[in-house]
Amino acid sequence: MRCLSLSLLWINWCYVWQTQAEFFTSIGQMTDLIYTEKDLVKSLKEYITAEENKLSAIKSWAEKLDELTHTSTSDPEGYLGHPVNAYKLMKRLNTDWLKLENLVLQHTSDGFIANLSIQRQHFPTDEDESGAAKALMRLQDTYKLDSDSISKGRLPGVQHLVSLTVEDCFELGRVAYNDGDYYHTILWMEQTLKQLEEGELGGVTKAETLDYLSYSVYQMGDLHRAIELTKRLIAADPTHLRAKGNLHYFNNLLREKKQDDERSDKESSEFQSRIYARPDGHLPERDAYEALCRGEGIKMTARRQKRLFCRYHNGNNNPRLLIAPIKEEDEWDSPHIVRYYEVLSDAEIERIKEIAKPRLARATVRDPKTGVLTVAHYRVSKSAWLDDDEDPVVHQVNQRIADITGLEVETAELLQVANYGVGGQYEPHFDFSRRPFDRNLATEGNRLATFLNYKEEQDAFKDLGTGNRLATFLNYMSDVQAGGATVFPDFGAAIYPKKGTAVFWYNLFRSGEGDYRTRHAACPVLVGSKWVSNKWIHERGQEFKRPCGLTEVE
Repeated sequence: MRCLSLSLLWINWCYVWQTQAEFFTSIGQMTDLIYTEKDLVKSLKEYITAEENKLSAIKSWAEKLDELTHTSTSDPEGYLGHPVNAYKLMKRLNTDWLKLENLVLQHTSDGFIANLSIQRQHFPTDEDESGAAKALMRLQDTYKLDSDSISKGRLPGVQHLVSLTVEDCFELGRVAYNDGDYYHTILWMEQTLKQLEEGELGGVTKAETLDYLSYSVYQMGDLHRAIELTKRLIAADPTHLRAKGNLHYFNNLLREKKQDDERSDKESSEFQSRIYARPDGHLPERDAYEALCRGEGIKMTARRQKRLFCRYHNGNNNPRLLIAPIKEEDEWDSPHIVRYYEVLSDAEIERIKEIAKPRLARATVRDPKTGVLTVAHYRVSKSAWLDDDEDPVVHQVNQRIADITGLEVETAELLQVANYGVGGQYEPHFDFSRRPFDRNLATEGNRLATFLNYKEEQDAFKDLGTGNRLATFLNYMSDVQAGGATVFPDFGAAIYPKKGTAVFWYNLFRSGEGDYRTRHAACPVLVGSKWVSNKWIHERGQEFKRPCGLTEVE
């Protein structure tokens, strides 16, 4: 038995060895290895080709970005002053560089990946990219720009001509869609479709675009066109099951609507126009605000203009202004708004910006009920507060404001420096804190409070112990190529930024009551970079410099 077992083991071992090593024993079998090797060589060549394609794509990226950064770094603020450039920077750093990283990760490039990983912690986030996209749409609405003009970069005063690709337009539409904003989804998906039909290549298909567009058109109530677009979607992608289901649903809805012939006729005429209105819900005040931003609706008549004068202002014989009086110009008669020229020098502006830049943080507003500072979507800017004693230039500016206004600035707030971002704006607001409203005391001066559905607000400055904001002194620290005006919707004034100048107005009547006419807004910056600094001067300390009155008299 033992001999038999050993014999079987030997036979089995020999069989296994022959099976594993039999290739060298037969040329016929070895020929199979030739074809195996050929297949391996083919795979190797495909790998090399793939790597070369990757390197070619990376090289193309590097050349494109090298040229782009050369342009952008030569004039950073001018470059980012174009809102399309700013949006594309957000998109590149948040989305496109990630694609490049994924491409390079398929190859051993540890040094680049390590550096990119370190740098990515400083990159914009999804929120930044989305915010820049929404800013473009805000500019589109405020200044009544069509999507094609924005896509081709045709904006007033631009220094760097830049266009949006098919993918850029598609991504703008997707941002709007994810926000439930079907109005802008339609505008940007239509632009995407237009550029695709013009032959522009990109990583977006007509079917993808029509998918978003047809559903958004349906959401806006245009059934006829939703059906037309859905049919085009099915023609572009016959396998699109959801589109087929939508088409059946839309047709059923249309049949139901046709039961009312009059309504159907009305809707047909509306649908054929292919013009979609912006969603309802914005106040009439917003219409006035946006019109003023476009330079429309300004109520300064020729007769009123005759009341406006230019003069030299010495601050009521202030010693520092006697030899070198300041140039003063009336911007508006009532309420009285003045502009001062050559308030800040270029050197002072650059120093203030240098100090403020590292501290810039998202601007905040006071909650009207709690008085607590919070971030608000209607104020798109970053700001920093500069103390009087931290730099001689800040002290000089504060002293100059005191000299020009003749008011006490010891009780004023710190100098606030603000820089507006892409489409940066500050929607209509009051600078002063409103007291609890008494309808029995409603007067001609505060009718606007009733109109705006006025709500109680805490005394936001109670803790400061310096009273309310008596006046606003606003320094313009940059020119703005387009947009960025300071507008007053109540009386139809628009004041445009001029570098080195400042505007001044009182927020309170002499009685201490708020002047509700001073509700104002900072228009979205269309092209350029807007820098301002402002000083809010408070009531305390002004008892002998601006005596109180018994009536609401300026």
